[in-house]
Amino acid sequence: MDKKKILIVSRAFYPIIAPRAFRATELAKEFAKQGHDVTVLTHKHDFNYNEFSKSHNLIIKDFVQGKWKDYSKKRNQFIKVLRKIIEVLFLYPDIQLTPLLSKALKNEKDFDLLVSIAVPYPVHWGVAIAKQKNQKLAKVWVADCGDPFIGNKEQKFGHPFYFRFVENWFCKKPDFLTIPIKEAIEAYPSFCREKIRVIPQGFNFGEAKNSSNKAENSYPHFAYAGLLSKDIRDPSEFLDYLCTKNDQKFKFIIYTKSIKIIEPYKVRLGEKIEIRDYIPREQLLKELCKMDFLVNFENTNNIQSPSKLIDYALVGKPILSIKPNYLNSSFIDEFLKHDYSNQFVIKEIEQYDIKNVTKQFLSLLKN
Repeated sequence: MDKKKILIVSRAFYPIIAPRAFRATELAKEFAKQGHDVTVLTHKHDFNYNEFSKSHNLIIKDFVQGKWKDYSKKRNQFIKVLRKIIEVLFLYPDIQLTPLLSKALKNEKDFDLLVSIAVPYPVHWGVAIAKQKNQKLAKVWVADCGDPFIGNKEQKFGHPFYFRFVENWFCKKPDFLTIPIKEAIEAYPSFCREKIRVIPQGFNFGEAKNSSNKAENSYPHFAYAGLLSKDIRDPSEFLDYLCTKNDQKFKFIIYTKSIKIIEPYKVRLGEKIEIRDYIPREQLLKELCKMDFLVNFENTNNIQSPSKLIDYALVGKPILSIKPNYLNSSFIDEFLKHDYSNQFVIKEIEQYDIKNVTKQFLSLLKN
């Protein structure tokens, strides 16, 4: 094997439970497992990485010196409104990442591959400034984009017009931009699309295979895991329909932080619905294996796709996929009767194997 020196830059990393954290963590672990020298530059959040670094043969560095300034926990209504205005106009507090990363990368050098991971996009901007000042930083820079920036249709508030200039400036800098699905290409500036490569989210398939796939329930148990929103993934129609199934016994378990949108149904459905907080992915896979089927709420756009579908497929459970603004009640009834003939099928699941994903990243070194 041709041993490479690899640097991964990401704000989110293990043990954070988020798609970008999964992306960075899985790449780092697999690259290191293959024998490459892997350094991760992230924010440690006071987490002790000694055991994790040793067990996975990783070097993990913190780009934050001092306390990270974030006023999201302030509960005063005026502060909340003010913070939202500042966030929209200036991307604060995320914009702090740009100078922090630029400074942290000042003395790094001689990497074969640099992978920066966003969101948030100030991660990429910090790398762009650092690489402009430090030409020896890396031979190939890949900016991995989970979601588009200006073209992100999931945002409630769009970015001000002047950020388009920032996006255009940034998109000229990386050697490659990677995105998880080909449909998202249209959300990026046309001049940079020739450098875009589609590399999907990747996971260690062995973690799912080690989980029991057998469900032993006397009545239907089903689950959903992820964020919910009135604008993007709205469960209201589905939950309203479940409220009409008075004579049907079932248990719907939801792993989410989007509590407000679910709480009204807790009163109506009682013990038939259970709201749980996020749990580590390894533990979640085991819990999903106990379900009879899993629920997916499709996005209102086709340029973004939830990575949870990969985990759904890995545990081998039937998937009930709910389309926005179109509720097929007959499909729901079929699933409640253990008829999964209309289940959603994820094709070519092997493309999401982290081994295949890392091969695609390494292939960019040959272009």
